[in-house]
Amino acid sequence: MPTIPTPSAPAPRLRSRVGLVSLAVLALAGLTSCGAVVTEEEQANAAPGSAADAAPAGDSPFDLTSASVDERLRIDPVPEAVAALEASGFDPIQEGKLTVAHSAYEAPLGFLAEDDNATLLGIEPDIANLVADGLGLEYAPENVAWADWPLGVESGKYDVVVSNVTVTEERKDLFDFATHRNDVLAFSVAADSEIEEIAEAKDVAGLTVVVGSGTNQEKILLDWFAENERNGLEPGEAVYYDDNAAGQLALVSGRVDAIFGPNPTASYVAAVSGESKVVGTLNGGFPENAQIGVTTARDNGLIEPVSIVLNAIIEDGTYAKALERWDLSDEAVAESLVNPPGLPRP
Repeated sequence: MPTIPTPSAPAPRLRSRVGLVSLAVLALAGLTSCGAVVTEEEQANAAPGSAADAAPAGDSPFDLTSASVDERLRIDPVPEAVAALEASGFDPIQEGKLTVAHSAYEAPLGFLAEDDNATLLGIEPDIANLVADGLGLEYAPENVAWADWPLGVESGKYDVVVSNVTVTEERKDLFDFATHRNDVLAFSVAADSEIEEIAEAKDVAGLTVVVGSGTNQEKILLDWFAENERNGLEPGEAVYYDDNAAGQLALVSGRVDAIFGPNPTASYVAAVSGESKVVGTLNGGFPENAQIGVTTARDNGLIEPVSIVLNAIIEDGTYAKALERWDLSDEAVAESLVNPPGLPRP
């Protein structure tokens, strides 16, 4: 493992790189999230390693190469967390290591470095590495298909999964959660659009909005259109594309007014391409509150120590720097909660 600066070192600067990525796979989850930033069907169909670190080529504020690992924030073990881990009786799968399942599907969440197609990068590996540090363990990442993590965690193949897993009441039957991000949706418009804010139903009146069919954001959008109609406003029009890249092209060419999809993708595409901007966000579980959590097997003793580490880095500011590194500050939680109320059962 390369030497990595501790939190006492100056916060790393985001280096300008050329994002050599394909528009054809733009924002794998950009239009099709439902409760999580990427639909589980999409993640299940994405082979490990098919990172959708996808945005048009251009000057990127992110280092997408394996050298980015050197800029990860690191912390010393958190004594309270180490003591809690020892008291819990939990035994890591690999002695002295925290084995973490990730799915490399999308920048800036989790993706593979553009120069070696092997090194896992993104906010999720960064958070997992900090958790391992805080527990006094070595971070041991595993790139797995989305469909494989539930059985892998439940059976003990992986200690935890950090892969954009939304807390739901149904999942809490089998898993424990320590929250580390809010699940956020975003409205994007073209960079030169006169639209400055979309925050409520009236703001989409008369707009053509790209949205994924069958997603939670579609339900929100259609409810807003119906509200506008009841209030005597022009409702707006939902536009659907089978190809996510086509939606982005429609936006930048002026054929549609906005895209409503997951915030991480929207923020990343805006930062890398410069062709769009985010003009509004809301929780992905709207009107419920959806959060993303580090996920462990139910009642295995690990989740409380994990939460202690997360709250320690929230308190000392390391967490905020980690989110800022990937332009995800607006998804920050004020506190890591263990098994908070999740999205309702179907």
